[in-house]
Amino acid sequence: MKNIFFFFVALVLIPLNSLNAQRDNKLTTEEKKEGWTLLFDGKSLQGWHKYGGKPVGSAWKVSDGELYLDPSQKKDWQIADGGDIVSDRAFKNFHLKLEWKIAQNGNSGIMFYIHEDSTQYIWPWMSAPEMQVLDNEGHPDSKIIKHRAGDLYDLISCSQETVRPFGQWNQVEIRSLNGQLDFWLNGVNVVSTTLWGDNWKKLIAASKFAKMKGFGTYQEGRIGLQDHGDKVSFRNIKVREL
Repeated sequence: MKNIFFFFVALVLIPLNSLNAQRDNKLTTEEKKEGWTLLFDGKSLQGWHKYGGKPVGSAWKVSDGELYLDPSQKKDWQIADGGDIVSDRAFKNFHLKLEWKIAQNGNSGIMFYIHEDSTQYIWPWMSAPEMQVLDNEGHPDSKIIKHRAGDLYDLISCSQETVRPFGQWNQVEIRSLNGQLDFWLNGVNVVSTTLWGDNWKKLIAASKFAKMKGFGTYQEGRIGLQDHGDKVSFRNIKVREL
């Protein structure tokens, strides 16, 4: 009887998972009118490359409508044939939406305004601000102020914490218009600040980026997804230029 029950559950779940995948990574008619475009088509790595210009490494995979990092082959603090990936397109004023989920004890990030000059910046986070992606309950970074999920990493803490536990999807919006930067995490505006002015320079001066020449100064750049050595998944990555 138990085997019959599990077989029935499997028959139900498989179609549901398939239907969910079919609904993801699509644009509505209204979104198309508003100028949204997909940065991830749910099927391929088209539109992305490894930071520095090489093709995306094999550790970044696509399955069931998700773009995810397979952490099975560790190499130092990242993944063998992984690395940070960036969008082929660069953006100035933009509105980005996506969903992420992180593995238990995991760490990653969403970077923007990446200045892709690997001779000057070995890593994209040396030029680009970042929304932190983290398992707040398990990763040691959560003990550091301004390093928790949804924070403008090492610069501004969330106004309130709305992150969901590891293994659950989180909805993100990052909007930057003429220097006004806003983060939303699961529908709540958790960070709001102004880029490139005197206060922004003070924030950088008081952060780990203080000695990284050029950090946070670029007003156009690529969007990036971070390889921090842990499994992380993304879907419904869409953007519009403002």
